[in-house]
Amino acid sequence: MSGFWSGWVKLLVVINLGITFFLFIMALRIKIPTQADGTTGHVWAHGVLREGVRKLPLWWALLSAAMFIAGFIYLTLYPGFGGFKGVLGWTSAEELQRDVQANNAKIEAVLQRHRGESLEKWAGNTAAVEIGHRLYLDNCAACHGGEALGNPVLGAPNLIDDDWLYGGDLQSILTSILDGRNGVMPAWGTALGRKGVNEVAAYVVSLSGVNAPADWVAAGKTRYETMCTACHGIEGRGNSQLGAPNLTDRSWLHGDDFARVTETIRDGRTGVMPSWRERLSEDEVRTIAAWLVAQRVPAGGRIHQNGHAKPTS
Repeated sequence: MSGFWSGWVKLLVVINLGITFFLFIMALRIKIPTQADGTTGHVWAHGVLREGVRKLPLWWALLSAAMFIAGFIYLTLYPGFGGFKGVLGWTSAEELQRDVQANNAKIEAVLQRHRGESLEKWAGNTAAVEIGHRLYLDNCAACHGGEALGNPVLGAPNLIDDDWLYGGDLQSILTSILDGRNGVMPAWGTALGRKGVNEVAAYVVSLSGVNAPADWVAAGKTRYETMCTACHGIEGRGNSQLGAPNLTDRSWLHGDDFARVTETIRDGRTGVMPSWRERLSEDEVRTIAAWLVAQRVPAGGRIHQNGHAKPTS
């Protein structure tokens, strides 16, 4: 803090404390003129109510005095009076560092007992899962939601179903979190036209059990086999090496209604999972993965809104 701002803060403290202390003393010493009956002479309700005057209670005076003393002691011991660091030399940065170190030591005591164990065993350890849950909320919930159900508006995937774009084994999960991922779905609107987009969309949603016009599905199948199998496979089951999603499992990254599917095919999508390597250690990522595994729903348990394909403009 510069000398100017230190002096400015000191001036404000002195003025505020000075005015407050002056008002405190005056409240104890001031004499309010009263009449013989001890009232001020102010009346209301046609003389029924009269304003009385009484001294401030002793407990109020003592408590107020104690607050002033506490304030002076605080400004002597701790920072607060401009650039004065306080007699104790306390800083919030040092206290934070001590708390972080103490917390890290507690976490390390839990993790070191379980290094080398499988992810499933980590998922069965209550302490590790609790740590992972807290780390998830602090680092991941903004995109994937507090319950890890994903966010189709952002294209953030559901993390507790069995559908993992890049694989759900431990190493793939660690890679996804630590190093990040970049996914691109090219735009096919120009190549397919509106009718072609509707037909491919109809075929694609039919793979996951959504009703669609039979002629659209048949035409879309032909177009799909020509333009989409390189990434999603002939059966539409995706390719975890490319991050191409499975189109048959009713799990849709950007929403499962027909309009959203056609939008994805027509305009394409770009998804980025940032790298967390500089923020999280591998052990911390393991605890997050353990919490996710502990939350997993059975295969096919993801909520899905079945519907009918409708054309889009």
